Amino acid sequence: MTLSSIVVPTTPFEGQKPGTSGLRKKVKVFMEKNYTENFIQCILDALGDKLQGSTLIVGGDGRYFSKQAINIIIRIAAANGVAKLIIGQRGILSTPAVSSLIRTHKVLGGIVLTASHNPGGIRNDFGIKFNIDNGGPAPDSFTDAVYDLTRQIKQYKFTPDLDCDFAQTGVQTFQVDGRDFVVEVIDSSENYVTLMKQIFDFEKLRELIKGTANRPPFQVLIDSMNGVTGVYVTRIFVEELGANPDTNVRRIIPLDNFGEIHPDPNLTYAKDLVDKVKADATYDLGAAFDGDGDRNMIIGKRAFFVTPSDSLAVIANNLECIPYFKSNGVHGFARSMPTGAAVDRVAAKLGKEMFEVPTGWKYFGNLMDAGRLSLCGEESFGTGSDHIREKDGIWAVLAWLSIIAHKNMSIEDILTEHWKTYGRNYFTRYDYEECDSNDAGKMMAHLEETIADPKFVGKEYSAGGKTYKVKQADNFSYVDPIDKSVTKNQGIRILFEDGSRVIYRLSGTGSTGATIRLYADSYEKSNVTSDAQDMLKPVVEVGLELSRLKEFTGRDEPTVIT
Repeated sequence: MTLSSIVVPTTPFEGQKPGTSGLRKKVKVFMEKNYTENFIQCILDALGDKLQGSTLIVGGDGRYFSKQAINIIIRIAAANGVAKLIIGQRGILSTPAVSSLIRTHKVLGGIVLTASHNPGGIRNDFGIKFNIDNGGPAPDSFTDAVYDLTRQIKQYKFTPDLDCDFAQTGVQTFQVDGRDFVVEVIDSSENYVTLMKQIFDFEKLRELIKGTANRPPFQVLIDSMNGVTGVYVTRIFVEELGANPDTNVRRIIPLDNFGEIHPDPNLTYAKDLVDKVKADATYDLGAAFDGDGDRNMIIGKRAFFVTPSDSLAVIANNLECIPYFKSNGVHGFARSMPTGAAVDRVAAKLGKEMFEVPTGWKYFGNLMDAGRLSLCGEESFGTGSDHIREKDGIWAVLAWLSIIAHKNMSIEDILTEHWKTYGRNYFTRYDYEECDSNDAGKMMAHLEETIADPKFVGKEYSAGGKTYKVKQADNFSYVDPIDKSVTKNQGIRILFEDGSRVIYRLSGTGSTGATIRLYADSYEKSNVTSDAQDMLKPVVEVGLELSRLKEFTGRDEPTVIT
C-alpha cells in the first residue's frame, strides 16, 4: 500500500521559543490542535536540505503525551522526506542514550521528548528538544532559527494514514509518496550499556557490589524516581553488576506521571531516598536520577551529601580510576558559571585547561569536539564527559563507584581527603519556583541598575558578623573559544574580595512563570568540615539584601535549597 502525504494549513502559536533545553510547556498546551505539529515541522524545516534522505533518532522519558507526540513525528517525518527513524522501544530513550545513538549511527540528529526534571502527567509538563549530529543539544543559532520559523509557519506536511507500532522491536518499511520510509524500533538500553562497558571496568564494579572473600558487598540504593533510568538501572546495576533488585534499587518502573512525584534528584524532591539512607546505616551509597536520566544526586552513608560542584572536582581528581581516561587521555575541564570553583583547583594542580561557560550543556560541545575538554559539570546535578554530548546521570554513579573501588574508601572519607588537599568551596543554591515573570524581571532589572553604578565596586555589606567588599560585578557573557560566538546576559555575578560570590539567574527550564535562582559560594582553606548552610548564611543574607527578592516577589522562603 502506497501512502500519500498531505499539506495541512496552520497558523503560528505565540511563545514557541526553545529555552535552555528545548520547548517546555504544560501538556495541555502541546495537546492543542496543530501546536506540536507546528513545532516539529519547524524543527525539520530548520534542518534545510540535509533533511532529505536523512536518519533521525526519536525517544524520550516516557512522560504523558509521549506516544501521541511520537506518532505525530513519524507522520510528519515521513511526509518531509526523512528516510529513516530509529525509535526506542515504547518510545523510551534516556537523553544520554539518544546522544550515544546519534554518535554511534552518525545520523543527522535526534528529537528528544522530555521536560527533564519537571513533573509529568496530564496536569504537568512536556517538552521537545533537538540534538544535532554531534549528539549534543542544538546551539542557539539553530533554536533561534526554529523560533523564527514558528512565528511565520503557514502549513505542515503530514501522512495521515501512516500507522506504526513502536511497542515491539523490529524494522517496518512504508511507501510514502513513492519513497521508502523506514522505522526501526530498537532495544532502549543495548547501545548505552555497550558504551558503559567500554568506559568502565564492569568486572571490578561487580566485585565491589557483590563483595569478595575479603570485602563485604558495597550496599547501594539506586532510585530512578519512576523515570526513564529504570530500564538502564535494571540492565546495568541488577543484571550486569549483581545488585539485589529488592534492596538495592527502587522506583525503577517508568511511569508517564512519575508516580505523581517530582523527578528532580535533589535533597528536597528525593527526600524519600535521603531519609531511607539516613535511617539505614547498611547503605554505603545512595543515588537518584531525574526523569530523562541526565541528572544525578550522590549521597554517602547516613545520607552524607555530595554537592554537584564537589562531585565534579572529585571525579576530575581521580580519572585514573576509569579505564576510558587511561586510554583516551584527559584534555581539560569545564563547569557552568554558577557552579562552585572546586574543579578549577584540580585543573590548576594537574595543569589542565579550565573553561567557565554559560548554563546549558550545549556550551560544552564545541570544546569537546575540538579535543579540549574531557570532563564537565553543572551545579544543577549534571555531570558528564566527552563519551557523549549530554550530561549523564548513570555514568556519574559508575564513575563514583570506580573511584570507591580503586581507593577502598567511603564517600565521606574521599570528600574529606579532597578538601584537606584543596580546601573547600562551600556552595548552595536557592530556587524560587513559579514566581510571577514580571516580578522576577523587575528584580533582575533592579540588580542590573545596581551593578551599573560606578560606585558599586568597593562597597561593603555586612551580615552574620562578616563583611563583604565588592570586587567585581557583571552580567556574565561568554565568547566560545572555538567558533567565537558570543553569548550574553547569562546571569548577574557579584564577586567579593574574599572570594565569596552571589549569582542570580532566571532558569530556562520551567514551563510556567519564572524560577529565580540565587547561588552563593565561599572558599575556605582550612575550615572544611563545617555545615555548608551555616557557613554560607551571611553571604546569602547579603545576596537577598542586594536583590530585594522578598520585596519584588513576596517570597519569604525558597522552594528548594540545595
